[in-house]
Amino acid sequence: MLISLSVIMLSGLLLGWICKKIRFPSLFGMIIAGIIIGPYALNLIDQSVLDVSVDIRRIALIVILIRAGLKLDLSDMKKVGRPAVLMCFVPACFEIVGMVVLAPILLNISVLDAAIMGTVIGAVSPAVIVPSMINLIDEGYGTDKGIPQMILAGASVDDVFVIVMFTTFTGLAQGGEVSILHYINIPVSILTGIMVGLIAGFLFVKWFSKINIRATVKAIVVLAVAFALSTFEDSFKMIPFASLIAIMAIGIGIKKWGSHFAKELSVKYNKMWVMSEIFLFVLVGASVAIDSALSAGVSAVLLLFGVLLFRMLGVFVCILGTKLNMKEKLFCMIAYTPKATVQAAIGGLPLSMGLPCGQIVLTVSVIAILLTAPLGAFGIDLTYRRFLKHGKGGDTV
Repeated sequence: MLISLSVIMLSGLLLGWICKKIRFPSLFGMIIAGIIIGPYALNLIDQSVLDVSVDIRRIALIVILIRAGLKLDLSDMKKVGRPAVLMCFVPACFEIVGMVVLAPILLNISVLDAAIMGTVIGAVSPAVIVPSMINLIDEGYGTDKGIPQMILAGASVDDVFVIVMFTTFTGLAQGGEVSILHYINIPVSILTGIMVGLIAGFLFVKWFSKINIRATVKAIVVLAVAFALSTFEDSFKMIPFASLIAIMAIGIGIKKWGSHFAKELSVKYNKMWVMSEIFLFVLVGASVAIDSALSAGVSAVLLLFGVLLFRMLGVFVCILGTKLNMKEKLFCMIAYTPKATVQAAIGGLPLSMGLPCGQIVLTVSVIAILLTAPLGAFGIDLTYRRFLKHGKGGDTV
């Protein structure tokens, strides 16, 4: 196992560094490293590591979501308002509709199979988007109009909505019935997640104010509670609860009621992210069944670009009537395209369920990761300085 961890870290660092040198996002290099050393190529990762790959990726995602929460201000979230709420589900709906329209034509599959594929592909990747938006907030690009805050908020909820839709459609494919409870659970799980997270953040601030412990210990305690919340969602599925939203809300709560604590914790989580990022993206790459991607035809690639246009149209609809100019709107449309973590997590589930569409869903998921994760990250890096205003003084969304 230790040799595998060493190979993951060194290969991820090396290819990430090379990509950075040629002005590509470092995550692209890390994903490629994972593909090269993964089970579908050189097979240099021990099976014991692959067996816990999902948990390792979840830990990395938790770290970046806490970082995001510590950067977000509730007053900024209020200013963003309506567009952030719409970004939580409208672009995903547009993309699912696009898949239902295009997939039966391009891939000759049924409408229900296309809907299942749409729910797998329709989720954006917090792992790609969140670090990029944190970087924008740190550098002060687009913050006056709440652009990175809006995208952060939308990306954190988008996955909850899409996964509920995925459960509904796969249930139909297995002969089940649509339950209204599935749809009621979406807003309930979001609200419970926000409330639990904010309460936890408030309690952390009160506790940190009464005791004198090192910032490192504080960061470990917050991380441990975040792990517990994530486990709670997995263990008690009958209770509507969005743990990833709760985890981000912990950071938001600490930022609101104890900004000085948020600053010192941010320093610690920034350091944690250096290693977490490597494991997250290398293991995402290792999960990519490259043989499936190679077996896909031009039709699958055309399909992905087609549904991305539907998604971008959905983003445009969300920000209609705001004070964003055309360049800023275009940036939002580009920034909301990357896919990786959700597709790596659930792309193979329809196949394991024995659904007829399982293999093609897995194939399209693999291509979505390979195309949109690096292209989306590259698009963000290429455009944010050109399309967004730097500094303070502008109008909010």
